[in-house]
Amino acid sequence: MKWNSAKVFWIGIVLLVVPGLVHAYLLMPFPGSQDLNAITVCYYLEKVIMPLRLIGLLFIVWYLFKYYAKNTFKQKVTKASVFVLCVGSFYITDYMYKAETMFKETAKPGFATGLSNHVPLNYLVIGVVNNGVAKAYPLIYLGYHHKVQDEVGNKPVLITYCTMCRTGRVYSPVINGVRQNFRLVGARHYNAIIEDESTKTWWYQATGNAAVGQLKGQHLSELPYEQLTLASWLQKHPETLILQPDKLYTADYADLKNYDRVQAIDKDSTQKNKDSLIRKSWVIGVIVNGQAKAYNWRHMHIKRVLNDEVNHTPLLIGIEKDSLSYHAWNTMVKGKALHFKLDTNGMLTDDETSSVWDWDGLCISGPQKGERLTKVQAYQEYWHSWKHFHPKTTFWKGESGLEQTAFLDMLL
Repeated sequence: MKWNSAKVFWIGIVLLVVPGLVHAYLLMPFPGSQDLNAITVCYYLEKVIMPLRLIGLLFIVWYLFKYYAKNTFKQKVTKASVFVLCVGSFYITDYMYKAETMFKETAKPGFATGLSNHVPLNYLVIGVVNNGVAKAYPLIYLGYHHKVQDEVGNKPVLITYCTMCRTGRVYSPVINGVRQNFRLVGARHYNAIIEDESTKTWWYQATGNAAVGQLKGQHLSELPYEQLTLASWLQKHPETLILQPDKLYTADYADLKNYDRVQAIDKDSTQKNKDSLIRKSWVIGVIVNGQAKAYNWRHMHIKRVLNDEVNHTPLLIGIEKDSLSYHAWNTMVKGKALHFKLDTNGMLTDDETSSVWDWDGLCISGPQKGERLTKVQAYQEYWHSWKHFHPKTTFWKGESGLEQTAFLDMLL
């Protein structure tokens, strides 16, 4: 009888605590948790946690009424202490390590014009333009909130950023004709997972792919954006509106100081060869007609301008003088591929006509004046994230020109 009574209590405790702890472990970046292919387990575990807890609570209530009074004083203290620890575990799993409470979204995004702006000009921003309206979202704020749900030019937008994989994406929050609200669920494979309100589908932030749920296999519609310094963005869009810091999260923003400036490899004093590729090495990534390619940021930072070709498309990859603003363009103009270099003034010039182009891809002087290069969506991302989500990517390491997919497995 004593064995049966104890069994009832401990079954109740296990049902109360273990599912929540497992769920929190798998959805937060604890050691080893993000390397498991467990997103489907996480998804369905979340749905059964509360029912399992209720069953566990019934076991414990049953135990209290039928067996607790028969316990010795020591047994009573032990079981009461364990139950208090259960309450503590709820705080850990349902608050301390719950993504949507750890990284709260600003309730009402506030914006300012360039004249009334309080955001430093050297901050990196994600810039979006629609219907003649330009808006800038500083990474230091996005990095904490992970997402801002807004409108640009009367078009709903979902602005996202994940600091674990160091990449931003802009999506349309309209799914099957219905605008959705999204919540931050947690992370899998070091990438933020968001959930839409209507279908409860889970989406990867880095790809917009529906990983599990009713819409599994579908994709969020991606919207174009640029990542560059606020100063560079203002040069192109002086009328832009700029997201201002929410005073409620000042301390959280401060935790991301210099996030957009210093690579992990620069902080590692044990790293002898700073040109080594590590998990958190920065890359510029592009996808052209289904073919992904990544460019080593450290080498691009030195070279600044690279003429390349991806999937039979001529590309220009460029980093501005500020060493932070980057771009990618299709260099086909009037049926002819142009090749570029920097002139003595730091402006882009093409070899074919010696025309001068600005950093918005517009030709400002020469035979091509008035022509504009077509922008190619480019992303800055940690190498480990880009490689995971684009396993067949090619890679530009530097002047050695290593671009073979088979070589990539040897780099980590």
